[in-house]
Amino acid sequence: MQQSEQSKDRRPSGTAPTSLHSLDENNEMERGLTNKHVQFIAIGGAIGTGLFLGAGKSINLTGPSIVLVYIAVGIMMFIMMRGIGELMYRDPSQHTFINFIRMYLGNGWGKFALWSYWIVLVLIGMTEITAVGQYCVTFFGTLGFDLSAWQWLIELCFLVALVGINLIAVKVFGEAEFWFSMIKITLIVVMIVTAVVMLIAGYKYGATQVPGQDHVSPAGSVTVRNITDGFQLAPNGWVSLLMSFQMVFFAYEMIEFVGVTVSETKNPRKVLPKAVNGIIVRVLIFYVGALLAIMTIVPWRNFAPNEDGSFTSPFIMVFEFAGLHWAAALVFFVVLTAAASSLNSLLYSAGRHLFQLANESVSPTLSKLGTVSKAKVPARAIIASGCLVLLSPIVSALPGVSGAFVLFSSASSAVIIFIYILTMVAHYRYRKSPEFMPDGFLMPAYKVLDPLVIAFFVFIYGTLFIAADTRWPAIAGLGWLLLFGGYCLLKNRHETRGRREFAEVRDAERRSAGMADLDDR
Repeated sequence: MQQSEQSKDRRPSGTAPTSLHSLDENNEMERGLTNKHVQFIAIGGAIGTGLFLGAGKSINLTGPSIVLVYIAVGIMMFIMMRGIGELMYRDPSQHTFINFIRMYLGNGWGKFALWSYWIVLVLIGMTEITAVGQYCVTFFGTLGFDLSAWQWLIELCFLVALVGINLIAVKVFGEAEFWFSMIKITLIVVMIVTAVVMLIAGYKYGATQVPGQDHVSPAGSVTVRNITDGFQLAPNGWVSLLMSFQMVFFAYEMIEFVGVTVSETKNPRKVLPKAVNGIIVRVLIFYVGALLAIMTIVPWRNFAPNEDGSFTSPFIMVFEFAGLHWAAALVFFVVLTAAASSLNSLLYSAGRHLFQLANESVSPTLSKLGTVSKAKVPARAIIASGCLVLLSPIVSALPGVSGAFVLFSSASSAVIIFIYILTMVAHYRYRKSPEFMPDGFLMPAYKVLDPLVIAFFVFIYGTLFIAADTRWPAIAGLGWLLLFGGYCLLKNRHETRGRREFAEVRDAERRSAGMADLDDR
């Protein structure tokens, strides 16, 4: 029997052995990720391009109080990660935390979550690869090179390289993520150190034309008063403050990625708690620390949008004010690295989720993707996901289709909120189930924290209806939940009824056969 048939209906049991060896009997993946890899994968999942490019818009929206929003959202995401960590600790052989939705909420919600999450990963991957091409064209354009005609080739080469990294071995993927994360961390640390030195020295700077900004930034001085003077919780109104929550939430998107790596991690029950518990510290250092450093140097009111509504990177502004005029090239390199890290992780995760879908599918065609290569990676599923991501430049070029693609890619961020809610409900059900592992990696006060986090995610979804640019994606997300979610639940109910009727007929036939035997006697 194939591994998929053995494992797809497997459910943790309170009486079953909980040793890693027992749980790993059907795990065909190689445990090639070390503690170092998982720790930096957790960092990479928490730090995306949003911090480097989107922080200026966030600061402009609500001023220094954006730090409080980052802390509040970070705490909620950390609680969710504690829930995921407890589930994965219980059964580290699962290829994705989404499997627990099926285990504790049923096959209908499990199928909805698994397919939805895979589609979300592919759509985000399509937007990431497009962003990579645009970053390259924009940067080299500032140097006098017009590469716009070759953007498709840049995206193709980029994607092929990352798919290759994922196909070689999971250890190679882990090493790539380690170095990608190291580059991001180094830039943030250097920026924070630069801010501290400028603050101690009482540094002042003149009016500066920052690359990527269509107006001149005014002169200023580095002081803590840039943050504290005239501080208000909602300087631009409460609506702006509410909108900042959704922006910050999406900056944390994919923080759950570490919950997909556990089945390929050495000593997962030792490594997982360290990686999850370290998330909150990283949030405070790399998000809050970076934002405070930026606003110490640049008064928050100086973050003004360009005529097209875009904002330049705050990191570029900081280094330009410090006199490092090659800052644009440095930040471009790091943003490109952050995009590479994100796309690399998306390919890894999409490949594992398509592999899981193939294992659960009754379709002969889809089932062919549920195999692993000699390198013990789901190569076919990774390549298939990569091919779909590669459709991005084609879709974007088709008139009439590109608008729908933008809508659905934006809606994917809304759909992921449903996945988070279902995950927390699954965790709550797990804690009340016979499979609960009392000596596991327990999330404290789950009876209070699970409903609190669920309510928070509902609040975040509600904020999507405030602005016009997020309202339609929010409506599309609800449509997906009602249509596809309803389809999955109804199909599961139909299949369950069919299995029950089949069992009843079979039992009746057996009883009839038994009565016939008695008559013969």
